[in-house]
Amino acid sequence: MKPEIKAELLAIGSLDIEQSLLGKITVPTAGPGAGKTAFFFRSGNQRVRLALNKESPLKATEEGNDIVILKDGKELARGQIEDELIHCPDQAYINMTEKCIYDCKFCPVPKLNGKVKTIEEITELIGKANASGKMKAISITSGVDESTEKELDRALEVIDAVKHYNVPIGVAIYATPDSNKRLKAAGVDEIKYNVETMDRPIYREVCGDQDLEPILDALREAVEMFGKNKVCANFIIGLGETDESVERGIRELTAIGVVPILRPASKHPLREGEVFIERPSKERLLKLTKLLREVLDEYGLRADTFKTMCLPCTGCDLNPHSDFVEE
Repeated sequence: MKPEIKAELLAIGSLDIEQSLLGKITVPTAGPGAGKTAFFFRSGNQRVRLALNKESPLKATEEGNDIVILKDGKELARGQIEDELIHCPDQAYINMTEKCIYDCKFCPVPKLNGKVKTIEEITELIGKANASGKMKAISITSGVDESTEKELDRALEVIDAVKHYNVPIGVAIYATPDSNKRLKAAGVDEIKYNVETMDRPIYREVCGDQDLEPILDALREAVEMFGKNKVCANFIIGLGETDESVERGIRELTAIGVVPILRPASKHPLREGEVFIERPSKERLLKLTKLLREVLDEYGLRADTFKTMCLPCTGCDLNPHSDFVEE
């Protein structure tokens, strides 16, 4: 699957496919895609995550052992549906808290008001994932039930209970003043604090309950503590920002050693009318990802060396290194 094809699949973001063909799938409980049925499609060494949508312009048919994705009756890609472990292939990627006190306008989680998993539930899930023989990493993410400090405490309790599995551990939670220090001491390998957008006026509009600057400070400190190619951040594309704003944001993050993950914005019916979202086109995704690769290379950063969370999964984004053949 060429980058151009993956970019087209990501730009559309959904597929009309018979649910009986999907195998083991889960409904995500974190981020803008929460509450939607989604699945992984793998073609060669690349994968893409798509939402199930009967109205999608992409249609799937089964040919022998292959799933063929068609657009306007023409074949775009051929591959297989890939089973998830927890949330994604190869990882036990756990969302501890399926609710959030913050009201980011692009995210349905505050509206869904899901459950808070117990430590016992989380460790049992990870134990089952390990027993499958397929678990290559443990990744922990979370909303916020009461406070960011309490979520950090819960994450540390989980980490202490599962670190004996001896696989890389990544954590993507809300930063606190001492989260880097405590997560490093606990043995965490990689960190993700999401910036959501680097366009300050848009950030104030869509994430008004939070302040971007302390997040950037935490990312800067995380790079100092965890090292190069160990810290990343989701950066949503499609909230009304310009390409020039994206480039400034990419350069600001990479200059402090952070690897940005350019995440296509996703509309959710629970947020209809609250936020401007325009899912980026194939052309825009390719342009911005190629720019990201150039800037990462300039700073000696890699998007294909991470072991946990989104970057090794690659399902929801174009990875500027692993999804593009070296020239």
